[in-house]
Amino acid sequence: MSASAAAAEINLDLHDKQALAFETEATEALYGGAAGGGKSHLMRAAAITWCAEIPGLQVYLFRRIRDDLIKNHMEGPQGFRQMLAGWVECGFVTIVEDEIRFWNGSRIYLCHCKDEKDRFKYQGAEIHVLLIDELTHFTEVIYRFLRNRVRMVGIKVPPQYAGRFPRILCGANPGGIGHQFVKATFIDGVLPLKVYKAEVSEGGMQRQFIPAQLEDNPSMNHNDPGYESRLMGLGSESLVRAMRYGDWDVVEGAYFDNFERRRHVVKPFAIPDHWTRFRAGDWGSAKPFSFGWYAVASDDTIVPSGVAGAPGIVIPRGALIKYREWYGVKIDKSGRYLPNTGLKLHAEAVGAGVRQRDYDDTISYGVLDPAAFSQDGGPSLAERMANGTNANGSTFRRADNKRTAGRGAMGGWDQLRGRLTGDEDGRAMLFFFETCIHTIRTLPALQHDEANPEDLNSDQEDHAADETRYACMSRPWAAKTKTPAPKVPQGHVQLPGVPDDGNGRRRIRI
Repeated sequence: MSASAAAAEINLDLHDKQALAFETEATEALYGGAAGGGKSHLMRAAAITWCAEIPGLQVYLFRRIRDDLIKNHMEGPQGFRQMLAGWVECGFVTIVEDEIRFWNGSRIYLCHCKDEKDRFKYQGAEIHVLLIDELTHFTEVIYRFLRNRVRMVGIKVPPQYAGRFPRILCGANPGGIGHQFVKATFIDGVLPLKVYKAEVSEGGMQRQFIPAQLEDNPSMNHNDPGYESRLMGLGSESLVRAMRYGDWDVVEGAYFDNFERRRHVVKPFAIPDHWTRFRAGDWGSAKPFSFGWYAVASDDTIVPSGVAGAPGIVIPRGALIKYREWYGVKIDKSGRYLPNTGLKLHAEAVGAGVRQRDYDDTISYGVLDPAAFSQDGGPSLAERMANGTNANGSTFRRADNKRTAGRGAMGGWDQLRGRLTGDEDGRAMLFFFETCIHTIRTLPALQHDEANPEDLNSDQEDHAADETRYACMSRPWAAKTKTPAPKVPQGHVQLPGVPDDGNGRRRIRI
């Protein structure tokens, strides 16, 4: 019996997002986000298919704990034993403990690596395909070590797989010991689904993040209709955001703990011409500068969410939409951003760059970091930016730099936080196009200043946050509070048009 004929007896069907991960040209991919996105089935189906089609292939499938590995991938109606039962019966496959052997010499090794010292068990391994289930359960040390063992020599692959092996496919949900390194490696500063070459110090592979939601795996709802309800009942709001919606911006101790990608990030849309537009900027040289272009909503508008599977978002009248950013961060030869490292451009070039990025927009005004207006025996940075290169500069006025509220003064962080929280109906008043990747990357990660909890830690990459704060302070906003109707005590009658005595009673003079 041929391999292709035998494959007909195995359920290797993949949903669209799973198929995208299976067929991607990326050789180092992360699939996942929300729980229930179909990570485990994707890995089993991919491992079986590749082993059947590529003789001599060696696939290593990892989970941190062996018990989890066996329960999740070997046992149950969707495990390897059940999936491969037909092939085992025909003699095409043999399962020996934690090893699956194929008729053509291919192997699937079921592996675990609980502690960092355990990684040395794989010192001499030649891993053609590295599959890691729940990558955030591993440390960065373990992942880098295993990635270093990914190599393939002397294995001939079919034409449709040319250039795609050796490869790594990982699955993960937000949270866990490896959350920060996984987020920094695959998600920060890069648009979802974009394939790019990682720098040599990062392994030099073709890297990609493929976000997956519960909606991307219809089989879960069919097989377990109550799964979503259990996710929504996790108790912690941040845990629900992480596991149900795949929100990687949930950070313990975050200054802006009310930032939610599904509420505040939208897909780019055509901004009406009559909406007011302006820009804001935070100066930087050795550290990144940040400039943002904003629109002010003149009407309530429904736009697509920037999170797959999430419903449309209502942008209320008066809300700010950051629709463009220019973040002056250094990029290495592989195209990877170097966090908190600036371009060291002179002010004239920055001013010209801002003007060029205005495109055909009608910019009503611009606000800039007040420090840029300081003079020290010569023109200020703001003046030099106005001159620009070839007299093609950009003009700004001094931004309100008040960070925290005090003595009746309005605080910039309160303005930013207040807009993120939204109006009395729970609608956000600040939004970001999903293309504003550096704002979305850095804002949720900012922490409180331990010495001054009302402020944030300015040692972090806070440049986009500062620029956004200037924008919010240029258009102060306050949420209206709903005044509850007065309660009428039992046995009393509320009469219209009669003043309340303050205790819910209406007084009548006769």
